[in-house]
Order: sequence, then structure tokens, then C-alpha cells
Amino acid sequence: MSRLPLLVLVGPTAVGKTQLSLRLAEELDGEIVSADSMQVYKFMDIGTAKPTPEERRRIPHYLLDVCLPNESFSVARYQRLAWDAIANIHRRGRFPILTGGTGLYVQAVVDGLNFPPQPSDKQYRAKLQALAQEEGPEAVHRLLQRVDPETASRIHPNNLRRVVRALEICRCTGRPMSAHLKEEPRQKPPYDLHMYGLTRDRSELYERINRRVDEMIAAGLVAEVKVLVEMGFAEGKTALQALGYKEILAYLQGLLTFEEAVELLKRDTRRYAKRQLTWFRRDRRIRWFNLSEITVAQVITTITQDMLKALAE
Repeated sequence: MSRLPLLVLVGPTAVGKTQLSLRLAEELDGEIVSADSMQVYKFMDIGTAKPTPEERRRIPHYLLDVCLPNESFSVARYQRLAWDAIANIHRRGRFPILTGGTGLYVQAVVDGLNFPPQPSDKQYRAKLQALAQEEGPEAVHRLLQRVDPETASRIHPNNLRRVVRALEICRCTGRPMSAHLKEEPRQKPPYDLHMYGLTRDRSELYERINRRVDEMIAAGLVAEVKVLVEMGFAEGKTALQALGYKEILAYLQGLLTFEEAVELLKRDTRRYAKRQLTWFRRDRRIRWFNLSEITVAQVITTITQDMLKALAE
């Protein structure tokens, strides 16, 4: 099978991926496949910085609004859906652009990662959840650090669902999740990869993050979380435990003041951006552009020329 061109655009939150990907899609007759682990959830638009309806009319987008906030959504499912979307875009003679900030989702698509089996041990899971209730999620994360430090370094201690899942897999299979992920791919994706990363000077990126949070609040993030709570999505393990939602939920539950929730959201988002950059900078295939030093127009020209040259070969 001939290798199919795939443009991949990554970078931290608030760096400017959405606007640049829209303009690239217009230049290249392309369509966009989201690589964002939170934009798959319906009704979660403001807090995930999902493309607006106008932007989605302007350029077709895939892997948005795939499931309900209380549904389980795995990386393996994302991988299958993303591969199908990319193949569909190619079949129609359009150009696929994979863009987002969830590093594992990007890697799953471009490298064809294997995913560990899905065994379950409900009794062990309940024990871990009880430990988190009694001693905090950090106590459960420390258990994961002991048995699988590589996976622990990729999962935030507050992401209890993923921490528990990694421990469950290790207990049931006798092998850490990181070992399963390193196995040979089930299939090597047939892509001619062109990978680009966006960054900015830290002070500028952090300023943009703070401003984005303020814009989310002004756009109605608190009302969005209230509606999700009214719909019943605050119960159990749902997407409302994600960045941008758990902070506002804590405010609505009276655990934080409004000002504390907003400042916590800004801080957590800055920390998340730092983790995103750490992940992506390990991939030597990515060509980086610092948008504090180069204009968006220059980046578009460079990437467009690269892709047109690749398509002509």
C-alpha cells in the first residue's frame, strides 16, 4: 500500500493550534481530525475550547462530540475512529490534518500503539477508590509509581480513573501498562508523516492561558457546568473531573470561592501545558515553530510548501 500523507499539528493548550489548523485546511483543501481527549464529549464545549459551530461549518471536523460525559472512552476506541476518519478523508480526495494536544492520542494514531488487555478486578478497584477517599488520590498515585513509574509520570495524580485503571491492569496481567504499550504495533499505519509543533515563549503562553480562562468564564463556563450537573453528569466517574470542569464544579459545590476556582483553573492549565510540551518534545519527528519569534503567516507558508512538495513527489 502506498503511504498516505498525514499532516500532524501539535502543541500545548492555548498556543494557537485551532486557528492555524483552520487556515492550513483552507490552503490544502483539508479536513481536521481532533486529537483532544476532552473534545470527544458532548455538551462540553466552552471548557474544552471546542471549535465553534462557525469554524466547524468552515472546515469539517472529526472526533468531536463522540460520546456522553458519563461514558467510558478509551484511547483504543479513539485510535480506531481516527484511523477510519483519516481513511475517509483520503478516499474523498481531501487532505487530513490531525491536530490536538493529547500526546497519547496522537501517538496512538501515528505509531499504531498496542493497547493492553481490559481485565477487571472490581474488588481491587473498590479498594483503591476507598484509599483515595481516605488518604487522597496522591496515595493511589504513589502505588502506581512503585509498580509502573513510567506510566505514573504520564498520569496526573488527580486523574484517579486512569491511575486506578493502570494499577488494575498491572495486577491482573502481572505486567505494567508501559510494557504493554511498548509491544510491537498491531499494524503500522500507512502514513507519510509530516509533524509540526507550535510553541511560544513561556511568559507569552502563560498570559494566553490566563486570558483564555477569563474568556471561558465570560463565555459561560459556569453555566455550562451547571447544565451538566442538572443533566446528571456530576455523579460517579465522569468527564466533569477533567481540567476546566472539576475546578468550577468545586465552586458550585461550595468547596472553593469563585476567585479560588478561577485561579486554580489557571494554575492547573499552565501546569498541563508544561506536561504537554514535555511529552511532545520527546518526539524527534516534530519540527517546531515558536510563534513568539515567527508569524502565523510564515508558519502557514512553510508548512503549505512542504506539503505541496510532498504531494507532488
